[in-house]
Amino acid sequence: MALIVHKYGGTSMGSTDRIKNVAARVAKWHDAGHQIVVVPSAMSGETNRLIGMAREIMGDQPDPRELDMICSTGEQVSVGLLAMALLAIGKDAVSYAGWQVAIKTDSSFTKARIQSIDDAKVRADLDSGKIVIITGFQGVDDDGNISTLGRGGSDTSAVAIAAAMKADECLIYTDVDGVYTTDPRVVSEARRLKTVTFEEMLEMASLGSKVLQSRSVEFAGNYRVPTRVLSSLTDPLMPLEEEANSGTLISFEEDTNMEQAVISGIAFNRDEAKITILGVPDKPGVAYHILGPVSDANIEVDMIIQNQSVAGKTDFTFTVSRGEYTKAMGVLEGVKGEIGAASVLGDAKVSKVSVVGVGMRSHVGVASQMFRTLSEEGINILMISTSEIKISVLIDEKYMELAVRALHKAFDLEKA
Repeated sequence: MALIVHKYGGTSMGSTDRIKNVAARVAKWHDAGHQIVVVPSAMSGETNRLIGMAREIMGDQPDPRELDMICSTGEQVSVGLLAMALLAIGKDAVSYAGWQVAIKTDSSFTKARIQSIDDAKVRADLDSGKIVIITGFQGVDDDGNISTLGRGGSDTSAVAIAAAMKADECLIYTDVDGVYTTDPRVVSEARRLKTVTFEEMLEMASLGSKVLQSRSVEFAGNYRVPTRVLSSLTDPLMPLEEEANSGTLISFEEDTNMEQAVISGIAFNRDEAKITILGVPDKPGVAYHILGPVSDANIEVDMIIQNQSVAGKTDFTFTVSRGEYTKAMGVLEGVKGEIGAASVLGDAKVSKVSVVGVGMRSHVGVASQMFRTLSEEGINILMISTSEIKISVLIDEKYMELAVRALHKAFDLEKA
């Protein structure tokens, strides 16, 4: 008997019929003798609907605490409906909101981070034979306020619960059948990967791959939670052994003996905006005085470049998510005089494209091949950032799909 955590996305929970399919799948695993904890997302489109109503009342920046109160209700509906679907087929099930478990977080509303999970109540229910269903995406802070983990946070909830309970495996059910070399909607020749390392998956998730939320991969890697991405749109009564070996297994690099491919995938992100602060005095602390106020506004920064100093002045460029572009521009316009900048420029029509692979550690020439490929397609590079296993470039958004297709072909990713 194993302890298995199932996570189901919004598409998987998108209708009562699909919820019944989830119940049948969960019951199959429970009938095989496993203890099952289920973490579902809100029904597809529900969180967007709730945010839309909040914005109708309070504009583009609704109060974060109250927004979390509103958005947490979508998952509460999902867990209740799934518990009912299981009860209807004779399975003993119980649902909990995050605060009932309790999943403790900090007080960074809309972007809270998990601090601890009390699993005593859940373990007692499992030991009595129940299937336990817990809301994803949410928790409670020290003051009793409901908090949410940010978009895609149900993945993080599921892996964090699996880590806290030392689960044997965390199965992430989605509307795709695994992790691909890139998005098949952009490159029809994209290939499903049987395995991908945690490092590669973390880079791909943080760079825009929508299969898993990056914080969930961090949890999985830090706590060594075996994690598999697989489809919820298959027959829920398919043989258990077949299902258990489907999808993509996120593995540890040291667990694989074969030499890794140079590049495992191409990630991209349309949700990018570039901001440049021109004519900043080049002196110690300039980066802090620019990014400090941005951080204080709870805005995440990605790529950063500081240019060579000329006559004691420098230009400073960084990227933020497109949804926070207007807010970030407002912050910088407010402090422009204090930091002595000449002007602040922005461009919200850029995208990031990245090549990812642990094989880059032992192979040279990846950067030159990437840059040559983009050059041959007439694509100009605006910014570059690198890590040990990835190279990212910022380009004009109109060239993003062309860049992804060209790089996928250049690195022979369509070949097994």
